[in-house]
Amino acid sequence: MGRAYEVRKASIQKTGAAKAKIYSMYAREIYQAAKNGGTEIEGNPSLKRLVEKAKKEQVPNDIVKRAIDKVNSGADETYTQANYEIFGPSGSTAIAVCLTDNVNRSVSSVRAVINKCHVKMGAQGSVSYMYDHLSIVSFKGLDEEETLELLIEEGIDVTDIEKDGEETVVYGEPNDLYKIKEAISKKLPGIEFDMDEITMIPKEKVTLTGEDLDTFKRMLSLLDEVEDVQTVYHNVELSD
Repeated sequence: MGRAYEVRKASIQKTGAAKAKIYSMYAREIYQAAKNGGTEIEGNPSLKRLVEKAKKEQVPNDIVKRAIDKVNSGADETYTQANYEIFGPSGSTAIAVCLTDNVNRSVSSVRAVINKCHVKMGAQGSVSYMYDHLSIVSFKGLDEEETLELLIEEGIDVTDIEKDGEETVVYGEPNDLYKIKEAISKKLPGIEFDMDEITMIPKEKVTLTGEDLDTFKRMLSLLDEVEDVQTVYHNVELSD
């Protein structure tokens, strides 16, 4: 099974949280994207992508509208992304990504989970070097060779291209996500992307059993309850 499957599982885990938390997180992300790049959706690729994702996850339109209107009203809030790197049992690792307006609150909340589960917080870079930071785009309509030729013509370097069933999956640099989508959209007008993410994929996976697996699952569950935690990337093989 290709890397696309791992990203899809991570996405499923993310959307498994309570709806209220999902709505709150999208409101923060959309507000910050609109504040940074402007409130015109078509002129702000980051905002456009977030709005499209919010619609796919059935976030109510009024939540999207309120987040954008907040910027137009002159409200001044600042959300910061903070990554916390974690060493779990038996070679397991995780990266908890927070979007927060209070870093002290987020680190305190994440540390509380770490203490409850008896795992360890790592220094910046101590875990992330074991993950690939990539953009991933999947779609139907072109094969691998056609996709590679198209992206080369557009001057876009890709890390990898693979086939996942009927879908073609492109992996590239995080900053090239919009370039990849634009190049494919020019070739296939009206294309709908099955996945367009900037993600962290572990270079190697581990399998846990018994108490180690129970501890890791408990940690993921508790992190999911932390208000500021946006998503958690990890290297553990988990059954569906």
